[in-house]
Amino acid sequence: MTPFKLAHLSDPHIPPLPRPRLVELASKRALGYVNWTRNRHKYQRREVLDMLVADVHAQNPDHIAVTGDFVNLALEAEFAPALAWLEGVGPPDRVTAIPGNHDAYVRATRHRFGEVFSSYLGDAPAATAFPAVRRRGPVALISLSTAVPTLPLMATGTLGRAQLADLAEVLERLASEDSFRVLLVHHPLSSKSHVKRMTDSKALLALLKRHGVELILHGHDHVHSTMWFDGPNGRIPAIGVPSASALAHGRYPAAAYNLFSIEKDNSGWRCEQTVRSLDSGSQIRQIKHVRLA
Repeated sequence: MTPFKLAHLSDPHIPPLPRPRLVELASKRALGYVNWTRNRHKYQRREVLDMLVADVHAQNPDHIAVTGDFVNLALEAEFAPALAWLEGVGPPDRVTAIPGNHDAYVRATRHRFGEVFSSYLGDAPAATAFPAVRRRGPVALISLSTAVPTLPLMATGTLGRAQLADLAEVLERLASEDSFRVLLVHHPLSSKSHVKRMTDSKALLALLKRHGVELILHGHDHVHSTMWFDGPNGRIPAIGVPSASALAHGRYPAAAYNLFSIEKDNSGWRCEQTVRSLDSGSQIRQIKHVRLA
């Protein structure tokens, strides 16, 4: 049986940033706009993002997961170009998207991600509720949203009691199915940064310890990351990835994506991770291959 291939990229922060209207900067966006014009426009590059997506397509994955931060300041003018980009990545039946904190940057447009990207969130018509479950081959993709507006200089995420309660029901139901469960969430489940953490990660970890999944995929930190958390039958790998549009800068690596090969074997599930990244010669190449399960 041919392994199922799942590609994972995150934090495209799709450039370029449209010119905001003055009234749109009368909020947290003002600081974000200064940061973009002084710094981030130098290393969030559209040509890098396009090169990475072309390489993803060349690997011919069965499905692609994008774990948030499509836009930068959640300007109304950012959402249509972001949708056009995602349509270029693939159709809704081949791509799953979840929001990041930048997609809900301010209260005025916090609802726009769910409206614009509804067909990429779930299989039901206009599905915008989280958690959402999509079944593709042997894989059950479980999508969460930690995207909430925050105060200036804060980039925290929160699931909330209702989403956690619904997730408990979803995980309990999936436990009886023979599927490889992949949890998609923007914020990492553990963070040393007070301003970038998931505020209710302990509650999520308690659910996973009780019910389990096979794999967790996230973004947000813009770095390569592998963490392991307790599940009911062993440790669960949680994998992060750099920004899909980034040039290497400071402690942040260049754009990369993960490719997972998933198949059933005699001992349960076999999952192998390949990491492909932009190198110093502006080529995408494999930099890691490891068996996770």
